[in-house]
Amino acid sequence: MTPKGTMTFTQSVEGCLEARIGAHGLPQASLDANLAKLETRLASLREAHAAGTLPLLRVPERRDDIGPAREALKRLSHGARTLVFFGTGGSSLGGQTLAQLSGWGIQGDDKHGSETRPRLRLYDNLDATTLDLAFASLDLKTTRFVVTSKSGGTPETSVQIIAALDAVREAGLANRIPELFLGLTEPAVGGKANGLRALCEHFGIPVLDHDPGIGGRFSGLTNVGLLPALARGLDVEALREGAQSVIAALLDGRPASEFPPAVGAAIAIGLANERGVRANVMLPYADRLARFAAWYVQLWGESLGKDGQGTTPVAALGPVDQHSQLQLYLDGVPQHFVTVIRTACEATGPRIASDLADLVGAGYLAGRMAGDLVAAQQRAIPEALIEAGRPVRSIDLERLDEATLGALMMHFMLETILAAHLLGVDPFDQPAVESGKVLTRRYLAGA
Repeated sequence: MTPKGTMTFTQSVEGCLEARIGAHGLPQASLDANLAKLETRLASLREAHAAGTLPLLRVPERRDDIGPAREALKRLSHGARTLVFFGTGGSSLGGQTLAQLSGWGIQGDDKHGSETRPRLRLYDNLDATTLDLAFASLDLKTTRFVVTSKSGGTPETSVQIIAALDAVREAGLANRIPELFLGLTEPAVGGKANGLRALCEHFGIPVLDHDPGIGGRFSGLTNVGLLPALARGLDVEALREGAQSVIAALLDGRPASEFPPAVGAAIAIGLANERGVRANVMLPYADRLARFAAWYVQLWGESLGKDGQGTTPVAALGPVDQHSQLQLYLDGVPQHFVTVIRTACEATGPRIASDLADLVGAGYLAGRMAGDLVAAQQRAIPEALIEAGRPVRSIDLERLDEATLGALMMHFMLETILAAHLLGVDPFDQPAVESGKVLTRRYLAGA
């Protein structure tokens, strides 16, 4: 396990500065000005941590919620061959990010369960055809359902659980509903309506409490994300310890210029405000970080896109998206800020046979390992972006494990909160989304 306070990755922003890339880079004076503006926000975050008024900051040190989550999952998994998770947006992307670390969703590595661990399915997007196919392909007697909605009123999730309950009843398993389902939603407080909790109580379905003080897109390291992580056998204590290393760096009183999330926020917003950079590209070089990039898109977009502010987050994956997006970033309109996440992949994977490399005209690969090509690309692409005068940040991982992923997630949650301060917006609400929900209900009601 990573020692408390030890960072498991390093960040370099030299490729974002005017001194390194020219006119499209951020002047050092502008970076310094933004960092100075963040000092008061860092102080307020430290105060919030001490007072317990921002629960997100105390999640990494918690252990009291791990036991109940582990026990609930153990009971639910008894006799199960498949675990189905229903939820959308922040109720799913954090869990997907964690589960993918263990191979979920990766061809050849998505383990189909074992004698001790059921296979995992996570359904986040509501698609009628996909939902039909899901129930047609499941053995409901050996399937278990985890249903997550912070408010308990997410309509897509309501459709999913209602369809699942009905399918179970049609299969003659109504008397087993309490053992086949687990809910995760806010506690009942002040008479606030919570449809998921009401439904669970009606059928005697066990419910775990979603922390009411942590919004969905910030909930990946709470029990919302821990349940899928536990289902895949991950070390959730190490996830929390990695996240705590970022909190420890926040609390040790270092200036903004020495706190990586503050530097990242100051760069991103400085480039947006002074250089017209309107898109933030997250480009990890690892299949096991593909869903991390998708998680980042929601975190950044939904937190900052308010009052005419914000930049557009883009999920990419290396090296495959070198062949689909890189031309734009190198030679298109100069409006992209690319974050390259690099893994230590040298000397890994299959060895490339020299005779076959020569036959294909790639003698430079002869005797190399597959990971050597990716490692070279991880170095080359940031350098190419710098030569083209396009801003690029590099994040180098010592290793890709639970502690590192926990630290990465906490880094970007804090970077987003600090960016919101520079933009003058509230990172924790999403008021514009409500209009779409109102209209949806109106159309379904025939108004």
